[in-house]
Amino acid sequence: MHVLRSVVALSSAIVLAGSLSAQSRVQVKLATLLPANSLWGKALSQMTAEWTKGTDGRVAANIFPGGSQGDDGRVMQKMRVGALQAAALTTGLGRIDDAFNVFGIPFFFESYDELAHVIDALAPELKQRLEAKGFVLLNWGYGGWAHVFTRTGVKTVGDLKRTRVFTAMGDDRMAQLYTRNGFTPQALAPTDIPTGLKTGMIDALPTTPLAALSFQWYADVPFMLDVALAPAVGGTVITTRAWNAISETDRAVVLAAAARVEQRLFASVPSQDRDAVEQMKTRGLTVVPVDAQSAEWQGIASAFATSMRGTMVPDDILDMATDARGAFRAKRGAQ
Repeated sequence: MHVLRSVVALSSAIVLAGSLSAQSRVQVKLATLLPANSLWGKALSQMTAEWTKGTDGRVAANIFPGGSQGDDGRVMQKMRVGALQAAALTTGLGRIDDAFNVFGIPFFFESYDELAHVIDALAPELKQRLEAKGFVLLNWGYGGWAHVFTRTGVKTVGDLKRTRVFTAMGDDRMAQLYTRNGFTPQALAPTDIPTGLKTGMIDALPTTPLAALSFQWYADVPFMLDVALAPAVGGTVITTRAWNAISETDRAVVLAAAARVEQRLFASVPSQDRDAVEQMKTRGLTVVPVDAQSAEWQGIASAFATSMRGTMVPDDILDMATDARGAFRAKRGAQ
């Protein structure tokens, strides 16, 4: 009987150990619009490999790149129902909370260093807003600085208003913002941009040089206005449900790997963005000079900023960003 009890106890322990082991393993399905061979896409692959190695397989991820799970809006719907657990969002953060739209205000930022300073100042508040919506921010992502690519040479705001400008499907407020300011927006899913360009549904595309090169969009819109509109700020998020399933020890590994990706992107994206322009120029891209400080361009930038305040960007967030930007510029001016 003693031997029998020992066998039963040992069997129970093995079953319990196996159960606990299974519970401690988290499989993360991570979706993104980014191509697998893009700078950010490669960084995601390295990051998830570090998750697996650093946690001895307790946290592993399958990456679904290139919009295979749909655009950012569709991906977030799947995350909310548990079909996906994480995403590297390019524009989708603003769909989770309006506060993230502050990064899209035209001409608000002058440099990456200024952007980094403002992000550091806003990060605690922005992370809280995400957590209130059921998401945890793992890291920030940078895609370069947005410019406008057009089918024909555009030099003035008036010229641009005569084009059909891409806006993301589901972002009705941005479409309305364009319309109120005299533009003609055409809403499409980002995955439909190639079709929109080929068929002429859109002939102006606000995007970054890195994206234009990675997706080969510049072939259909071979003119780039030499005016930096706004930084493309995204981020990797995971659902609170999936995050809570990861142990505290393994969370530290996940965050450390995510932080390394963020640092690599911030360090390498600016030069990669410039290199992308040079590569496209050798393949037919024409860079059109623009006086961004002219009354015409500053006027439209001011109109967009005024329209976004309190509607697309919460007042308190815009005030925080403005104060942080002012502090950065004052410190820089005093040096």
